[in-house]
Amino acid sequence: MAIGKKIKECDVSKQIRSLLLEYQPDIVIITGHDAYYSRKGGKEDIKNYRNTENFVRAVKEARKFEKSHEKLVIIAGACQSHYEELIRAGANFASSPKRVNIHALDPAIIATVLAMSERNKEIDLVALLSKTKYGPNGMGGIISTGMMYVGFPR
Repeated sequence: MAIGKKIKECDVSKQIRSLLLEYQPDIVIITGHDAYYSRKGGKEDIKNYRNTENFVRAVKEARKFEKSHEKLVIIAGACQSHYEELIRAGANFASSPKRVNIHALDPAIIATVLAMSERNKEIDLVALLSKTKYGPNGMGGIISTGMMYVGFPR
């Protein structure tokens, strides 16, 4: 089951805890709009991004709720987001390692593969990222396992 909420990027960090409490998800996607603005300080200065700071705050709030990267998978960022800061904040997957525009469905592709993969099996990170539009230029992440419990008989 997937649930979507439309929230302004600047408000996600304020609302994420209550949403996590209400829905108890295994996977959360924190996305919206972002952009890198070429200014003094370059790509390493988080202030040069439209919404990366908002996404970072939201990821940190989600990690306060659930510290385990295995119990709560966080996919964060948008076009040209500061990938390294999102991963450092606690995201399992983030955009955009090469500061490229990503496809709107890239986070959903990652979430779907994780959701439909067996819990005890490690995800082939290279194969997973190759399913996204720009591969490892647009999305990156840490090695993860699937989220689906499999039983017999079904």
